[in-house]
Amino acid sequence: IRPWQHVLEPLAGYMKLAEKLYNGEKTFADAWNFGPSDDDSKSVGWILEKIGEIWKENINWETAGEGQPHEAGILKLDSTKARTELKWLPKLNLDEAVSLTAEWYRGFKDEKDLIEITAAQINFYQNCGLSQNRLR
Repeated sequence: IRPWQHVLEPLAGYMKLAEKLYNGEKTFADAWNFGPSDDDSKSVGWILEKIGEIWKENINWETAGEGQPHEAGILKLDSTKARTELKWLPKLNLDEAVSLTAEWYRGFKDEKDLIEITAAQINFYQNCGLSQNRLR
């Protein structure tokens, strides 16, 4: 189980933090986590199945066998400080994040204009507020 989010989420947090630091607010010169809500922690298999649904394709995958390095079964990221002190919240829920990611990788696979896709996704992100107003 891993915390999943779209890359624009932590970037938005870092931009908010950079603005505070640029404005001389030295109390913000500290370590920060910008992560999703606990509800957005899912298994890799769940993510792959979701991408398969979006692409309307079967995605074949298998769990690696013996001899792999040990990893924690559940990873979490505590973003409480960013949420309380910076008033940062993720805007996208996991379904939206996976859909945008799948769209970008489909564009890559199909040799589409990734600058155009990326710009459209940034515009969507800046204008969305689907998750912004709900506490997660």
